[in-house]
Amino acid sequence: MRWSQVFIPTLREDPAEAEVPSHRLLLRAGYMRQVAAGVYAHLLLGQRSLLKIMQIIREEMDAIGAQEFYLPALNPAELWKESGRYAAYGPTILKLKDRNDHEMVLGVTHEEEMTNLARGELRSYKQLPQIWYQIQEKFRDEPRPKSGLLRLREFWMKDSYSFDLDEAGLDVSYRKHYDAYRRIFDRCGLKYVIVEAYSGTMGGTHSHEFTAPTDAGEDLIALCDCGYAANLEKAEGNAPPVADPVNVGPPEPFATPGQKTIDELVKFTGENANRMIKTLVYVVESQAILVLLRGDHTLSETKLVTTLGSDTFRPATPEEARALLGAHLGSLGPVGLKGVRILADKALEGRRGMIAGANQDGTHLRNVTAGRDFAPEYRDLRVVSAGDLCPKCGRPLRVSVSVELGHIFKLGRRYSQAMHATVLDENGKEVPLVMGSYGIGVERILSAAVEQNHDRDGMFLPAAIAPFEIILTAANMDDARLRDAAERLYEEMRAHRLDVLFDDRPERPGVKFKDADLIGAPFRVTLGKRKFEQGLAEIFRRSTKQIQDAKLDSVISSLEAIRGG
Repeated sequence: MRWSQVFIPTLREDPAEAEVPSHRLLLRAGYMRQVAAGVYAHLLLGQRSLLKIMQIIREEMDAIGAQEFYLPALNPAELWKESGRYAAYGPTILKLKDRNDHEMVLGVTHEEEMTNLARGELRSYKQLPQIWYQIQEKFRDEPRPKSGLLRLREFWMKDSYSFDLDEAGLDVSYRKHYDAYRRIFDRCGLKYVIVEAYSGTMGGTHSHEFTAPTDAGEDLIALCDCGYAANLEKAEGNAPPVADPVNVGPPEPFATPGQKTIDELVKFTGENANRMIKTLVYVVESQAILVLLRGDHTLSETKLVTTLGSDTFRPATPEEARALLGAHLGSLGPVGLKGVRILADKALEGRRGMIAGANQDGTHLRNVTAGRDFAPEYRDLRVVSAGDLCPKCGRPLRVSVSVELGHIFKLGRRYSQAMHATVLDENGKEVPLVMGSYGIGVERILSAAVEQNHDRDGMFLPAAIAPFEIILTAANMDDARLRDAAERLYEEMRAHRLDVLFDDRPERPGVKFKDADLIGAPFRVTLGKRKFEQGLAEIFRRSTKQIQDAKLDSVISSLEAIRGG
């Protein structure tokens, strides 16, 4: 393509609304323009990159025997009500009514619609396994869309679904996707980490996230040098040991007037927060329960969901907590309670001589000892912190920020049972299909690539997903000899099927070089007067800013050697 004939609206200044490097650079380089909050138009450069990403995804999905479908984004609400997700997704799902007053939704993902298709078409185990996929627009009514293409309301997703007779078959389908995802992200040139993950509203028993480490991300992952990696919602870790008193007497009340928070108690008592017990009260199906944590730890509500086997719980109101325990929030504790379920995080197991609320306003207890003064159920309930000890090797964990690129789930029979999607097995018995679900955020791949490959001048995308691999620049289009040589080299590159953008604009060289640095092409080939007179062209590698001279008649062979290196 010729730059003079295409629309690439580059900006000299950073857009005021840009929040992270990928947002700023994709706007400045003319890849996209905002239509509404979380809704973007893809312009020429953006569309070319996204189509290349989609092609890589298609090739790798086809390679594992997946079949590409297209399902409409507009779904009847009945399907989502069957699965139970119509209510579970809450306001995140876009809901509407058609002219006949039928309730409809715009698909956040397509488990329901794929399951509906499967139950209408699959009859026998002989038709299994099946892997169906699509690359299609999804809609999520994000309350706070931000960071450009990283958190959108309308976005492209590759979503695929496997259908098997049993768990052994699901294991095979899951592994196929796991390996295909690795090849996809490798080919896209991304640095990524595979982590154990929480399944959330998708349901199922097992899942992995593929994440790209970058400060622009919203995911937190716990990592260890031994290879352990998990999303913070799922991560486990052992709290470093804390020294407790050896000989501990019975609980002893002491006055703590006005001290309601852990921080206030730390200042008031001079004790470390790791010697406090934090007491939280939750209501689960009309029954109150106590949740206990170490004072310096934070509850993971996703782990509480796993522990309770339900997400239908809420924090108790101050009035409910007072009615149950006899004191206001800030003075609550587990000692002396009867008939109340108490869940304690594992970090409290074996601890002695701690401080907890006395269930009397303005009063706390010293010498509280778990197991002696109250009998809890110990569970993993907290959010892991940097410095916690790895559950596999015992070394300290580190916590890193990342962008979620893809997520794979073992759904099992979660949807097939709810929606009655069954086949006949070898014995003629009707059994529910065993399913998997596998998603990739297409725009997130592009954003993550920019986050990982940029500098103050612009971006340098991996060749496989850059909108153009090469920019050919004639420094002075008014010089007839230079212009003619550039035209011949452009035609030669096209004949060799090189992915080239010819900057034939009548602009100053400085403008052309700035634009070329900005838009992300891995290589720039420049014909400038001084080197041209020596029979040379200049090959500039954008990622390293290294320059290599090549003879005019060997530019293509030199490029091929550099690209292969």
